[in-house]
Amino acid sequence: MPLASETASLLPESVDAGTDTDSWARITSTLNRDGSAVLPQLLSQKECQALAGMYADARRFRSRVVMQRHGFGQGEYQYFSYPLPDIVARLRTTLYPRLVGVANAWNQAMGIDVRYPAAHADFLARCHEAGQQRPTPLLLQYGPGDYNCLHQDLYGEHVFPVQVAVLLSRPGEDFTGGEFVLTEQRPRMQSRPEVVPLRQGDAVVFAVHHRPVQGSRGFYRVNMRHGVSTVRSGHRHTLGIIFHDAA
Repeated sequence: MPLASETASLLPESVDAGTDTDSWARITSTLNRDGSAVLPQLLSQKECQALAGMYADARRFRSRVVMQRHGFGQGEYQYFSYPLPDIVARLRTTLYPRLVGVANAWNQAMGIDVRYPAAHADFLARCHEAGQQRPTPLLLQYGPGDYNCLHQDLYGEHVFPVQVAVLLSRPGEDFTGGEFVLTEQRPRMQSRPEVVPLRQGDAVVFAVHHRPVQGSRGFYRVNMRHGVSTVRSGHRHTLGIIFHDAA
């Protein structure tokens, strides 16, 4: 796993894509091996606070979801409307080119014919032509007793197989509990859970739906889901970066 000092320059406050190819090579290796990888300190404390503070401004969002009404868990989230806040838009467009190679390699290994273009704008055009025109980046808000059931963020026919979640709050200070959880379902095996420890500003990159795993007879697919364990106290905010739009 890359050290914070190795990845802090990847996307500094200006949300620049950076040039540290060695760090991205290590992140890619971890993502291929585990189905997830951490980008330490992707955002600064100031940026995290600014993003979390947007939650109260309903004008920025296209819809609000109260999770318990739909059986998704407890808590709520809001999808940003277009135009996205500048920092969210830049995260989307600068992270995508770093991840598109992984996405294409995974599809090739799993025998899926779909390939993704190098630029995020071109992929969004593909989504929009298919009727997936609603933005999917979102802010999630949890209070005491809230949690997010294991799920997958699919939204339509066109799905980019990797997404990103950034923790905007301080574990142990702003909230307790509320761990980010991944599960992996391999064929004919029980699910394997993993808790990903995050600090404020850290991001986790992870598989949206399924990913390839090397077996003795080649690659096979494993099914991935993600969620958040129960928040014991305080409030937790998360930024979700999904690269495909919704129908």
